[in-house]
Amino acid sequence: MERPTDADPAYTAPAILTVTALNQQVARMLERSFPLVWIGGEISNMTRASSGHWYFTLKDDAAQVRAVMFRSRAQYVGFVPREGDKVEVRALVTLYGARGDYQINVETMRRAGVGQLYEAFLRLKEKLSSQGLFDADRKRPLPLFPRTIGIVTSPQAAALRDVLTALRRRAPHVRVILYPAPVQGQFASNKIAEAIMTASSRAEADVLIVCRGGGSIEDLWSFNEENVARAIDACAIPVISGVGHETDVTIADFAADVRAATPTAAAELAATPRADWLASLSSDAMDLRRAMRRTLSEASQGLDNASRRLLNPSAQIRHQRVKLLSMAAALTHAVRTPANRHNLALAQLQQRLARHRPDMRALRARLAADGRHLNAILCSQVKQRRDALNALSAQLELLNPQRTLERGYAIVSNAKGEVLRDPGQIKARNKLTVRLAGGSAQIGVSSVQSPQDAVPD
Repeated sequence: MERPTDADPAYTAPAILTVTALNQQVARMLERSFPLVWIGGEISNMTRASSGHWYFTLKDDAAQVRAVMFRSRAQYVGFVPREGDKVEVRALVTLYGARGDYQINVETMRRAGVGQLYEAFLRLKEKLSSQGLFDADRKRPLPLFPRTIGIVTSPQAAALRDVLTALRRRAPHVRVILYPAPVQGQFASNKIAEAIMTASSRAEADVLIVCRGGGSIEDLWSFNEENVARAIDACAIPVISGVGHETDVTIADFAADVRAATPTAAAELAATPRADWLASLSSDAMDLRRAMRRTLSEASQGLDNASRRLLNPSAQIRHQRVKLLSMAAALTHAVRTPANRHNLALAQLQQRLARHRPDMRALRARLAADGRHLNAILCSQVKQRRDALNALSAQLELLNPQRTLERGYAIVSNAKGEVLRDPGQIKARNKLTVRLAGGSAQIGVSSVQSPQDAVPD
């Protein structure tokens, strides 16, 4: 089979994207994948440009995202946001192509948790969400090729004209059935729910669009009623909600299988343009032809390579035996070489250890000699201290007053306890205390003689 060449009419060279085209495609993919959503957070890095645009960062405790709100939208915000304000924004996830930065384009902004209707909206949303009406696993995919599209809206609504115009332009072959219902006013929610159930019971359409134009939260409140949400959930066919403008969000949007930003967007989601399908089919057919040619070419080359590598069993066995012997020799070498290297390193380390190991016998002998010398010094010092202590003890014994008294001496003191050393201190008839070696005695003085009056023996 001939391989396709550049001259082949069926051959198509791969497209080369510019950076601008790449960023544009990524931005479109983000905008299609993430419809308008409400995001709550805290404003930081707030900048009000001279053009009237607002640039800021929306953050919470764990993450942040850059945001921009253009003047055409910012002028309708009823307050001037400041740094640190808690707000809720309805935004479109997109990409700023000039820098390639991911950001959100804010369509509307409000203070977090304000308004009685909004509180009622949140309560109903939480209730229905807890009951599983908004679970992702309950959402049904839209049919790829719908033949009939049902529309629940008012016959006088501008949204109906927008949907019909879009369907006429994109898919004129699709049949349209209108299930009329008032979209505003008293009991409008009951009529809307009845129209949805009628479309479900008749099963005439492949997909159902529930839509109306934009308005205030009061104007759109019929689509925030519980009976409408339950009717959408119970509908037997997939439902697209296209209520209000891009900045409007209703309970019907959460209950529907797919939420569209506007009624026109709902029509675009319901029916893919016929020209796009034809172009896709043509492209797929061309890709299939190229894939078949490439597969056949690769299979042919693989067959040639396999035939060249085909050997008889004996040759294969010989080749494998040689390979096995080579691997065994390599394994033996790989095992022995590290072992020899490690043994050599171990021997070198043992030699170094032997050179640096201290002589324990000399150290022990030196330690014993030092011990003996220290013991001799200690014994000599102890003997010297003992001899000095004995000498001091002998001197102290000689000076002991008790030994003097034992030699026949006495200590005489007066009544005041004063020791008398001179006879002049003694007067007749004084009472004295005489301390002897064996005790003390009280004596009286009859007379006192001076040394001159003493009679020699």
